[in-house]
Amino acid sequence: MSNRRSFLKIGVVAALTLAAGGAIYRKLSPPPAPHPFALDGAAREVLNAILPVMLGPLLPVEAGARAQALAGALERTHGAILGLPLSTQKEVQDLFGLLALAPARRFLAGISNGWEQAAPAEVAAFLDSWRHHRMAMLQTAYLALHDLILGPWYAAPSSWSAIGYPGPRKELLK
Repeated sequence: MSNRRSFLKIGVVAALTLAAGGAIYRKLSPPPAPHPFALDGAAREVLNAILPVMLGPLLPVEAGARAQALAGALERTHGAILGLPLSTQKEVQDLFGLLALAPARRFLAGISNGWEQAAPAEVAAFLDSWRHHRMAMLQTAYLALHDLILGPWYAAPSSWSAIGYPGPRKELLK
């Protein structure tokens, strides 16, 4: 019985010491400064898989024009993310990091192989599952992806003809 009490006392003291050390460290160390979103290889792969599915029929049919439209959409999406506050950019970076991580990609997105090998039907099923998921956090993540991709797409003058928008009235541009 005495050994068990000694063990418990040592455990409690050790836990308190660790907690105090962590608190002191947090007080003395400033939080790391947020950094701008980086469209690294993993985030680029995720976007390259999601963009053609989300933009679907809005994209040109001809292969060269389609590739050019997707490259432009990728850069405009990146620009839109860079226009967000740094704290939000970090959240977007975390989302792409999560989607790039193999276990999370399999569990949360249902994409068993990498994003480069994902079939459009798999990506569409993933997006639809997040769009209608019972967890609000996944719905919010879907809406973030949706807005970050479609907002810049429709804002680009090169996309206006595909939706029948003639552009702003000339007298408003003066």
